[in-house]
Amino acid sequence: MGGFQGVTISGVKHTCVGKLAYFIVRSLLNPCTSSLVPMADAEPMLVPAPGGEKRACPALEEEEVDHSTKRPRVQKDEKNGGPSHKLPQDEGEEPEGEETEPLEEDGEGEGLGSGEAFAEMMKHGLTELDVGILKFVSEHQGFSGILKERYSDFVVHEINKEGKTVLLDDLSVPEEAEEATVEQPESQVFTEEQKQQLEQLQLFKNKEGDVSIEVADDTKEKRTLVHKAVKTLYPGLETKTEEREGKKFIVAYHAAGQKALAAPRKHSWPKSRGAFCHFVLYKENRDTMEAINVLSKFLRMRPNVFSYMGTKDKRAITVQEIAVLKITAERLSHLNKCLNNFKLGNFCYKKHPLKLGELQGNHFTVVIRNITGTEEQVQQAMSSLRETGFINYYGMQRFGTTAVPTHQVGKAILQDNWKEVIDLILKPRPGAEKGYLVKCREEWAQSQDPEAALQKLPVKRCVEGQLLRGLSMYGKKNIITAFAMIPRNNRLMYIHSYQSFMWNTMVSRRIEAFGLKAVEGDLVLRGGTAFVLSAAEAETHSIQDVVMPLPGFDVIYPTHHVGKGYREMLSADNLDIDNMRHRVRDYSLAGAYRRILIKPSDVSWEVINYEDPRVSLVHTDVEKLEDQPPPVFNKEGKYRALRMEFSLPPSTYATMAIREVLKMDTSIKNQTQLNTTWLN
Repeated sequence: MGGFQGVTISGVKHTCVGKLAYFIVRSLLNPCTSSLVPMADAEPMLVPAPGGEKRACPALEEEEVDHSTKRPRVQKDEKNGGPSHKLPQDEGEEPEGEETEPLEEDGEGEGLGSGEAFAEMMKHGLTELDVGILKFVSEHQGFSGILKERYSDFVVHEINKEGKTVLLDDLSVPEEAEEATVEQPESQVFTEEQKQQLEQLQLFKNKEGDVSIEVADDTKEKRTLVHKAVKTLYPGLETKTEEREGKKFIVAYHAAGQKALAAPRKHSWPKSRGAFCHFVLYKENRDTMEAINVLSKFLRMRPNVFSYMGTKDKRAITVQEIAVLKITAERLSHLNKCLNNFKLGNFCYKKHPLKLGELQGNHFTVVIRNITGTEEQVQQAMSSLRETGFINYYGMQRFGTTAVPTHQVGKAILQDNWKEVIDLILKPRPGAEKGYLVKCREEWAQSQDPEAALQKLPVKRCVEGQLLRGLSMYGKKNIITAFAMIPRNNRLMYIHSYQSFMWNTMVSRRIEAFGLKAVEGDLVLRGGTAFVLSAAEAETHSIQDVVMPLPGFDVIYPTHHVGKGYREMLSADNLDIDNMRHRVRDYSLAGAYRRILIKPSDVSWEVINYEDPRVSLVHTDVEKLEDQPPPVFNKEGKYRALRMEFSLPPSTYATMAIREVLKMDTSIKNQTQLNTTWLN
């Protein structure tokens, strides 16, 4: 079996080791889920795109917002092999959960000061060995390459509940939407000059700050028509009526502050039309929740009127279905004129919203640039992925990026050791952080005064800030109540991380002990219920059928010696496998089952030669809509790339599939060390 390989770099110039490590590592490992930051609602670090990258939608200058997940559930997912408590996944899919107010960046993101500081911080991070990721299933020799050198190298298309891949291939508006929005044609409502002024105002080009439209025919019906036309055709603008020198004017201006989020006036909605407008959202280098927040601000709606089946990664091009309550397709379509980085299309009306987790999976198009593998190595690696699959490990992003892994905090919560929980989150830690966080931690270590430490934080809505605010309000003798100031899903992320660490470790032991075959004592699911295999039954099952439990009070464990290792491992952490209920109900672990191996579907690949590292190697949906030609590859090009496609069910990590192909440790710490060594 091939060992870990280094990452080669070409076509990108950097002035120092630290900056290079910073860029490549963020490009390689910015997960196709929410973020590398351990807190579920924290904001990931923004990654500077390589010079020259120009896509169909230029980047917006807005902050990324992450989303979070729901508590464990007892129900098992036999079809997808995932745990019943589905968390942020590598492909950015985040099944059923509840929305929380997004937290602000906790200091592990943008603004560390330099690439050197980031590289220094990563020296204290985790490797795959630290979180139980140890084994491969294939025998081919690994090779190196660059993943996500450009965000356009990672394209994700959602697979809806009907099993259809979601595509953006139609920007037109359904006829009934056109009839129901504005009663009078636009050309009869505004003059050409007024249209131009309103469009400039909408795009922030009008320095005057508003547009005044005189209502010559001063009737309530006429004023209502103008109000509706502005809000429908120019989303993001608000209107008011003013009287000047005896004349009535409709004044259009940008909605701001709380008013932008206030519920809009209700307009008539045809009873025959479904209450929800479903559309396809195409986004580039932006997170799903960020996109929802941007749309809601322009439409003057609260974000909770939108529904979706899963969140998608930021550093990628992603295509997914969204539904919104009682917003017409025409209003949504007009957003294409003023929003960058997004495209909306494939509009239709339905009677129901979308639900988190009801998708069947995601289809990936992944480009790994500058590969070193031979044709034979690539063939062996991809054939193994198609025929055997990969170990269904929880990826590195599940465990955080700093010297304090999230699963250690989770263990302390389960142990009811609240002093340790507070210490792990607030104590000084090795590696570079933002200056104010360093000062905050130092103040806490010296004074144990939450108010004094909180004063060091200009950003109060990070996890540290929320915790300190709780301690300040409720005191250090009420730590559980103070800890609850952190949004629920962020808190659950810690204990889910501990479960994931346990699962990874036990699965590595299971593969080591029994290899890739079902054996007596293994578990399989039948109708959502787990059963122990007898020796005879094991002969009729494959490793594809075998599941391993995440620890909890509502699961059973394998009866062979590896299964008994759960009790030993939990006992070593001072936890009782027979009592996984916590005195705080939220932290009681029901447990779940997860398939050991996942075999991707729709696997295909090709090796591409290319000359210019700045050129996209994927033909996107928007480029197809605009009749742009597909990429042309130079067969004599000096660089080689592996372009692969595959589909995965929910609750699986695409980085773990790519790890199996490359035989490469996907941890940030290891990638930083490899790139530093390569340069030296």
